[in-house]
Amino acid sequence: MKEGAALTMKDIARELGISVATVSRALKDSPRISKERREMIQAYAREHNFTPNVLAESLRHSRVQPQKVIGVIVPELVHYYFDSVLKGIEEEASAHGYHIMVAQSGESYEREVKLCRSFYESKVCGIIVSQAKDTQQYEHFQRLIDSGVPLVFYDRICTGVNASRVVVDDYLGAYNAVSYLIDTGCRHIAFFGGPMNLEISKNRFNGYKDALLKHGLPFDERLTRECDNRSAAEEVTMTLFEDEPYPDAFFAINDDTAVGILHMVKNMGMRVPEDVSICGFTNGERATSCDPMLTTVEQRGIRVGEEAANILIGHVEGTISPDKVERRIVRTRLIIRGTTR
Repeated sequence: MKEGAALTMKDIARELGISVATVSRALKDSPRISKERREMIQAYAREHNFTPNVLAESLRHSRVQPQKVIGVIVPELVHYYFDSVLKGIEEEASAHGYHIMVAQSGESYEREVKLCRSFYESKVCGIIVSQAKDTQQYEHFQRLIDSGVPLVFYDRICTGVNASRVVVDDYLGAYNAVSYLIDTGCRHIAFFGGPMNLEISKNRFNGYKDALLKHGLPFDERLTRECDNRSAAEEVTMTLFEDEPYPDAFFAINDDTAVGILHMVKNMGMRVPEDVSICGFTNGERATSCDPMLTTVEQRGIRVGEEAANILIGHVEGTISPDKVERRIVRTRLIIRGTTR
């Protein structure tokens, strides 16, 4: 166990050479465990200041509690998508008598770890989280699960942890968008994506690549960039026009990036969509505030938030078994506007 980290039932089980289930039963004073073993396990827990998540445990057995609080971690609140997910979480939680406590990781692994610890110490009954971009170690998530805290991922899921999650159909959304660009005559389609340690980045890239191959177009690595925000797009877009063949379309991982591409392409004197088509992914407010308005893949963030809250509450109240991993997919749709032919 790391210095300063909260002791979990898994830690106790490992130190005493027994199962987590045995620890759990002993701490609940179950008669299924011998008196001697119960006392030994309970003594160890007291000596090492073990603190169970009492609120989460009690809520599994009762729908009536004076405090029902869900912790929510968002990477950044500046994005329309995360705002809409948060709205969906709040509406579903409120409908079931829960409150939410929201915090931003700021795309920082270190802050994300601290937030998980803070929520645990605050005795939230469960946590809904979209992981930070630079998170590549997952002990803080596993520790919550081992401590009995229900955990649900949304959007950016953690494949290194066996927990419930809600995602949109990133692969199919990207595949359909790029297929549409090809059907409208585009042949050199650039891809601006996010860090490849994130599942959404991998899935959208694979949808882009497979659409090219399915339609008989070669994959050109020269036309791909890790670029997932407007400022980066404004810096990178020009570099793709240094060598032929020039891109005649862009597919961007989000609307913010797509708007940056649109701004630069127009500044370079090209017409949209006659010379260059552009497609984003989100369908937020930016998509309709640019000229021409943006073709994009609609993510339905409110629905994602509702599903995530629904699963979390199910785990807490026992309508979904704590051991059952729920995997839900929210369907996307392509919204065609003025930036494509």
